[in-house]
Amino acid sequence: MSVYQGQWAFSLTPRIAIIASHFNASISQALVDGALFTLARLGLPADVVDVIWVPGAFEIPGVARRVINRYDAVITLGAVIRGETPHFDYVAGAVATGVADLARQGKKPVIFGVLTCNTVEEAEARAGGKHGNKGSDAALAALEMISLYQQLPDA
Repeated sequence: MSVYQGQWAFSLTPRIAIIASHFNASISQALVDGALFTLARLGLPADVVDVIWVPGAFEIPGVARRVINRYDAVITLGAVIRGETPHFDYVAGAVATGVADLARQGKKPVIFGVLTCNTVEEAEARAGGKHGNKGSDAALAALEMISLYQQLPDA
């Protein structure tokens, strides 16, 4: 069976994990909704996409590492919003580094869709507001990367 999604062709329907943070829940939910809508609009059946919720963004890389072998791609979604303490710097940096480390392994695409914003308003603008929906953008990136990985020779 061949699935054709616009510019992407897959030998089999890809399985995708979306790992999302409960923290800043309304923003995370909007990102997840954007990703799911985009994947459905492009013809992926709902049963090939799993959404895994974690307590906060800090937990995303560990769960991604645990599940990556079961999927063709992992999309990470959430929002880390700057506050009055340095907590933002530690969490945002750790999440970005953890997701990047997993992506650098090159086994499967890992998409970084975690917003790192100064304010709630900035995050809302990127979760379905005036700057679009970065969850939708992450879904598109996942499909493009799955197709690309299928075309590249194994290392």
